[in-house]
Amino acid sequence: MYRGKSIGVVIPAFNEERYIPRTLGTMPALVDRIAVVDDGSRDATPCQVVGAADPRVDLIRHVTNRGVGGAIVTGYQHLLDLGLDVLVVMAGDGQMDPGDLPALLEPVVNDAADYAKGNRLYHPDTPRVMPGWRLAGNVALTLLTRLSSGYPGIVDSQCGYTATRAAVLIRVDLARVYRRYGFPNDLLAHLHTAGARVVDVEVRPIYEGQGTGIRPLTAVPALSCVLARSYLQRLRRELDPCGS
Repeated sequence: MYRGKSIGVVIPAFNEERYIPRTLGTMPALVDRIAVVDDGSRDATPCQVVGAADPRVDLIRHVTNRGVGGAIVTGYQHLLDLGLDVLVVMAGDGQMDPGDLPALLEPVVNDAADYAKGNRLYHPDTPRVMPGWRLAGNVALTLLTRLSSGYPGIVDSQCGYTATRAAVLIRVDLARVYRRYGFPNDLLAHLHTAGARVVDVEVRPIYEGQGTGIRPLTAVPALSCVLARSYLQRLRRELDPCGS
């Protein structure tokens, strides 16, 4: 519990046998339930989760990979069914500092926001630790996401460290949110349709050798198409809320 609110954490995990033990081992005591969604891993990720022996953990397994968004949606639905008040997303690769969790929760539990998202770009360590190509790609995608989502003030659109009020999330048709890389961008557009208040919260960037298959030269053009579709779908939803 945190300030009287029950807290659930979704951890999407794909081939994270190296990092998932530390992610679970450093989970703050304020977290009530943890939904680890193994997204079709081909390594020992599920065994590591079971080996953590944390009674708060529910391991949910996808037989085939559904993408990070698909894993998050599965975790969201599980925690919503359990009736948690605030749902957090933390990556399974240890790139999100659990020490930042209280700051991320504050605006949500204090009713200052419905969705708080991490912002690494304003952290003083970012120029030193974030790879330059990631920083450049992030800035480009953030500018596009400001337009597609309807939130012109957001920063660091690609940070997946988030906290969401469950009462707002249930107003989002999660089945229609884009499931792969680009999930947080499209989710913002859906949250805008739901009238959600969104704030950025400064969080610490962590890069300790974690790999990624994302490259700006391919990711930015591909995600630009996703964002264009997200923008058009948001306009249609908001101009015709009854879907006539």
